[in-house]
Amino acid sequence: MSAPIPTERPRGRHAAPTPADDFLIPDASIYDVLFGDLTDDELRATAIIDGPSGAETSYGQLVRQIDLTAGALAARGIRVGSVVGVLCPNVPVFATVFHGILRAGATATTINSLYTAREVANQLRDADAHWLFTVSALLPHAAEAAVEVGIPKAQVIVIDGADGHISLADLLAEGREAPDVQFDPAEHLAVLPYSSGTTGKPKGVMLTHRNLVANILQSQSHISLGRDDRVLAVLPFFHIYGMTVLLNYALLQRASLVTVPKFDLPEFLRIVQDTTCTWVFVAPPIAVALAKHPLVNQFDLSSVQVIFSGAAPLDGALARSVQDRLDCIVCQGYGMTETSPVTHAVPTDRTDIDRSAIGLPLSATEARLVDPETGADVAATDPGPSTPGELLIRGPQVMKGYLNNPEATSAALDADGWLHTGDIATVDEQGVYTIVDRLKELIKYKGYQVAPAVLEAVLLSHPQIADAAVIGALDDDGQEIPKAFVVRQPDAALTDSDVMDFVAANVAPHEKVRRVEFIDVIPKSTSGKILRKDLRAGGGH
Repeated sequence: MSAPIPTERPRGRHAAPTPADDFLIPDASIYDVLFGDLTDDELRATAIIDGPSGAETSYGQLVRQIDLTAGALAARGIRVGSVVGVLCPNVPVFATVFHGILRAGATATTINSLYTAREVANQLRDADAHWLFTVSALLPHAAEAAVEVGIPKAQVIVIDGADGHISLADLLAEGREAPDVQFDPAEHLAVLPYSSGTTGKPKGVMLTHRNLVANILQSQSHISLGRDDRVLAVLPFFHIYGMTVLLNYALLQRASLVTVPKFDLPEFLRIVQDTTCTWVFVAPPIAVALAKHPLVNQFDLSSVQVIFSGAAPLDGALARSVQDRLDCIVCQGYGMTETSPVTHAVPTDRTDIDRSAIGLPLSATEARLVDPETGADVAATDPGPSTPGELLIRGPQVMKGYLNNPEATSAALDADGWLHTGDIATVDEQGVYTIVDRLKELIKYKGYQVAPAVLEAVLLSHPQIADAAVIGALDDDGQEIPKAFVVRQPDAALTDSDVMDFVAANVAPHEKVRRVEFIDVIPKSTSGKILRKDLRAGGGH
């Protein structure tokens, strides 16, 4: 690929005071943008730290491994148009494999490490993947899925080695140089992540090299991490949040990425402490632990400067609790798989923005609110926030569409290029957006709309509640009512009446919780979204 060439100057609506009007998108691959201009000092700098062991990989070592992987894959016939599955937790070599696939001109479809063999097979089949990278711990599911979709054993690469399989070490040892590949970054698919599927069957999201390049460059206007930072990567790289904001953006900024293969609170805290992480990207469930768990007090987290939350709404009171406990900045951003993912974020220096807000649109990002019933635009009011409306997004980070699913694509993307997010938001006179709730998750109680996120924020403020979720359930008359699922703090003596009385004292009458069920854990996706469909299936009536 050629060196980056500035080609466009997109303009943004409600843009923050950043160089949005002069925003340039290079006509280049993600590899060229990330690794095409490394200086000698940067080549020697630490790119990735393995959280569990502390082993370090320099930028120079990483780029060499990526090139060798691309060369080995090209020698096996993997090229532009090939799709390669990646079923792997957050380990340093994920970066090697992922970018090696893209460097070879192929498309990576990243797979949830918690998937069953059947779910892995479904994604491989839908994406039309003919090769699969995995690790030995996940090989049983991977092998079963490969057999189901007809991927031969020779094309299942076990990164850390397994009998009868090619390993990453084998590929690197071949010493093959990366191929010279040519493609249009604006059209060629870099990745095929799959949407969460919490409201339906997962769909392949077609994201181009241009989408990924645009989004990491857009993020520079709001996410201020840099070369001196150590960035904790516990959020999975297979998910678009981890892929873009951690794996790609941290490398673009020449930061050091600290990988954590799975979330375990004591190990998570130890790694933050021992590697002196400065930026910690989380989803709200981790923020709850940081705010409430007594174990946090046993670790030195003084290196942490910023906690940045995404993937699901973060309540302002919870954000302030984390901020006060850790003496750091806490802010959040917003995005979707379909937007590569970031569209909004709270800049770390904007202490005037409420912590419950998702912030300002990134450079070159247009955002608007429309009435879900009429489609009419909702305008900001002065003073105070607007009335709620569905958030629509337009910008260079928006997907091409859903793979082989024109019906779903046309339902999400209108003729003018606006992505309909399905999220309900408000905007104030300064262009600051706040998510109210999901369009499909709003509870209709006697004609009133009740937002589960509002009730969940109230519930989480109770000192005896460790976690909570709210759904719409049917009462004895078949009418929808708010039902709370509550996880008690250890040794808490909390009754359903206690919970309902507490909520009633803090919300409008129509918003009161009418039913409570105590459970051991709130089901959530790996990206931190509450799996309300699971709650409905298990006890939604």
